[in-house]
Amino acid sequence: MIRSESTEMYLKTILELAAGEEPVAISQVAERWGVTPVSANEMIKRLAEYGMILHEPYKGVSLTETGLRQATNVLRRHRLWERLLVDHLGVDWAEAHDAACQLEHATAEAVTTALDAFLGHPTTCPHGNPIPDLNQPINEAETQPLSTLVIGQRGTIIRIHPEETPLLAYLAEHGIHPQVPVEVEAIAPLEGPLTVRVGEQRAVIGREAASRVHVAAY
Repeated sequence: MIRSESTEMYLKTILELAAGEEPVAISQVAERWGVTPVSANEMIKRLAEYGMILHEPYKGVSLTETGLRQATNVLRRHRLWERLLVDHLGVDWAEAHDAACQLEHATAEAVTTALDAFLGHPTTCPHGNPIPDLNQPINEAETQPLSTLVIGQRGTIIRIHPEETPLLAYLAEHGIHPQVPVEVEAIAPLEGPLTVRVGEQRAVIGREAASRVHVAAY
């Protein structure tokens, strides 16, 4: 089995971007990584040769069974590390993401198992995303992006996905965390930002950021 930081990161990215059974566009992978489509294509070809992904020209890429297992393993290590860093080491909620990105590539399976047991087998990371079980499909709660709510609609924040440190830092500054109630108070015209009440605070959040805050609306 091929294991390197770059291959693991690409596999994890494809897993995070996947929506159902639809292939993930290579342009999405390139944008997420901040590289050119040419660079992304080179890695995609390599992963296809390794038997980790299937590439459908003009459609995108999807993980093979082998690739899915490896990507799930990386995601599991990442979210367990986030849980330890935040809950037991006092690392900032936003900064834990980048730290976990480094640790996830240097963690043996035995260490992952021990980490899971030490933490009491948590089901979500601090950002609300499910910690996958290697023997079961990832179980994600029924949610919708905050950006799809209408004025006056309320909900409970469930998770932040996909995670990025600058985004997490901005959300934390405005009290936007899982399990916090949220209400849309205003929406600027022309796809402008949303004004929301989060707990006892009010925040203005752009469309892109709001699309990554997933809520259970009511």
